[in-house]
This record gives sequence, C-alpha cells and structure tokens, in this order.
Amino acid sequence: MDQTDRTDHLDVESLRGETPGCANRVHLNNAGAGLLSRRTLETMTGHLELEAAIGGYEASAQEGERIEATYANIAELVGGGPDDVALFDNSSHAWSAAFSSLVFRPGDRILTGRAEYGSNVLSYLQVAERTGAEVVVVPNDESGRLDTAALAELIDERTRLVGVSHIPTSGGLVNPAAEIGRITRSAGVPYLLDATQTVGQLPVDVATIGCDLLTGTGRKFLRGPRGTGFLWVAPGILDRIEPSVIEIDTAAWDGARGYSWRPGARRFGTWEKSYSNVLGLSSAVRQALDLGVDRIARRAVALGAYLRERLDALPGVATYDLGVDRCAIVTCKVDGVATAEVGAALARHGVNVSLTVPEQTQFDAEDRGVHPLVRLSPHYYNTETELDKAVEVIAGVAREAG
Repeated sequence: MDQTDRTDHLDVESLRGETPGCANRVHLNNAGAGLLSRRTLETMTGHLELEAAIGGYEASAQEGERIEATYANIAELVGGGPDDVALFDNSSHAWSAAFSSLVFRPGDRILTGRAEYGSNVLSYLQVAERTGAEVVVVPNDESGRLDTAALAELIDERTRLVGVSHIPTSGGLVNPAAEIGRITRSAGVPYLLDATQTVGQLPVDVATIGCDLLTGTGRKFLRGPRGTGFLWVAPGILDRIEPSVIEIDTAAWDGARGYSWRPGARRFGTWEKSYSNVLGLSSAVRQALDLGVDRIARRAVALGAYLRERLDALPGVATYDLGVDRCAIVTCKVDGVATAEVGAALARHGVNVSLTVPEQTQFDAEDRGVHPLVRLSPHYYNTETELDKAVEVIAGVAREAG
C-alpha cells in the first residue's frame, strides 16, 4: 500500500476493486472524466431498468425521494441548502445560465483571470461585442495565481461581474478563491466561480469562498456520469439576477398574463432531465461525502505532487503548473517531441491522459505560449505504481528524442 494510503486512511485497494475501469487502464484523465464506481454504475443502470419496466414518468415518480436527495447531497458538498441548487446536463450550461442572468450595458466591466476556461471567455467576448461591455483580464502575481491586489485596484463602479475559474482546465494552479471573495463582497460585485475542476478534488465551502454563483460538473473528480452539472446560487443575489430561459417548472403562471419565478435556484433549471444521470450524480456526490472530501484532497494533491516531482527530475522534461498551492492536475512537455506524440505513446502503454490546447485557456495561451501540453490528472484511487508507469513511458520518449 502507498504511503499516502496510510496517512489518509483510504482503503485504496478496496476502492480500486469497486472501480471497474481500474482493471483495464491506468486512468490519469480524471480532469477529463473520472472512472465510475460500481456503486454509481449500478444506481444508473438500476433506474434505466426501472424505466424500461414501468415507464419513464412512473419511474421518476417512484424514485422521487432519491431524486430530491440529489439537491441535498450537492448542497452538503458545497454549502448552502437544497433550494440553492439547480441541476443541468453539463457545467457549461449551468455556467451560461448564471452568466446570462446578468444584464450588461455599454461601459460595464467583466473582470476575469488568465486561467479562465475557454467557453467562459467566448461568452465574455460575445457579450462585450453585443453590449459594449469591456472584458478586463486581471494579471497574475509572481506565482501565476490571479493577483488579488491588482483585482482590488481594478474593481470600480463600472464592474458588473468578477468571473474566475478556481482551477483551470490546463494545469495544477489553484486560484485564491476566498481572497477574491473577500474583495468582491467588500465591493458589492457579483462573483461567479467556475469550480468544475474543484468539486470532488478539493473541499468547497461557498460561505468561506464568498461567491454568489458557483458551477460544477459530475463527470470529472466527482466520478459521476457525463451529462451532469449543477449551479449553486446564493439566496442574497436572487433579487439582482433573472434567468434568461423560462419554462413551466421554473415559473408559475398567475392565471392571467403574468407569472412568478419559482423560489430559490431551481428557477434556473429545466423540467426534463435524465433521471438515471441525476441519480448517478447523487450517488457519486454521496460517495465523495462518505469518503471525506478532505481525505480525498490530501491524497489527490499528494499524488499530483509525487508525479510532478518525478517528471521534473527527468532530463528533457518540464512541468508547467503555476501557483503556490497546486492540485492533482499535472502538465508537462518533452523537449523536441510533439505533445500529441507523447500522448500517443502513453495511450499505447494503456495510460489515459489528455492534451491541453490554446483554445481552452485563451488568456493563458496569450501570456505563456506553452500549449499544447500533456495533462495527467490522478485521483485518490490511483497508485504510485501507476504514476511510475506513466513517468517511465515519458522518460522513454525523452530518451529517444535525446
């Protein structure tokens, strides 16, 4: 058993035995999609079987309490109450629902960081083009994190939103989310935090962070199914924002020519859902909570640090993760070898990774010009032996290039 197993008290071998994918591959692509546990898989297939047996509407009615528990589980994961959570078919739609609830006018400013996710950046640019708002990129500090001193200087009466990716898709950086929250709270500016790479990897507490809106996905470090996402909305901001989409499950008709919004965050959601996916998400969240997100984080971060140290020790290999506190995502490049070739070599040896591209983090690409990179993202069910295998493959590629 690895040293990290003993210190974090996770029964890794048992967890691996309950994860079918561990028998097939070395899965270091948890920042893309984590491996489903058997528990989650059986929850999903069980509901599909129920739908096939008695009908879709009837199955969701029968499982109503378990479906409702999904909101409570997510609320426990991030903070707040069940009514503060809305469900979506992915985190991009959740983020778009939050962003589009704000109204921008000429001269308004959107402040974001260099690590912002590519789809978010495109949304900022589209709104700026349509409305005359301005997108302001906050510089990094000397470590590569968003510079909170610069953020405080840039916020003014024209600032309509601060939107930040807590952890970028393209590296191990962890932005200072709570420090940003203290600044936005003091300024009275809405704060939208993209926690897509955070939930399931690191603890999240919206009260400590101080954000007004937070989005997450099920498919990454939470180990839930693809096609799941969620939005958390602070009750205090509801009177300042309005959903851009309305339907019969999000608002009530008054019987004449008017309507009222549904209380809480569920006014942002949609009526139709894949309840197999919803229950799978609930199962994955519950499993993370039962294991303890603090323990998960300690192990995941330790594995990331171990992998980063091993890679940095290889001749002709460099890692590119910014920040002071780094997470389990590790990015690297081999001198003189195309990143795609490194990824292909890992795949031939049964190691799952992914590659970064400039379009995923445009402002970071402008600043550093290092993409594409190989992205390796271990999770708590990975072992040091698996990480060693990935390092050996990359070392072999580097030797051949040298």
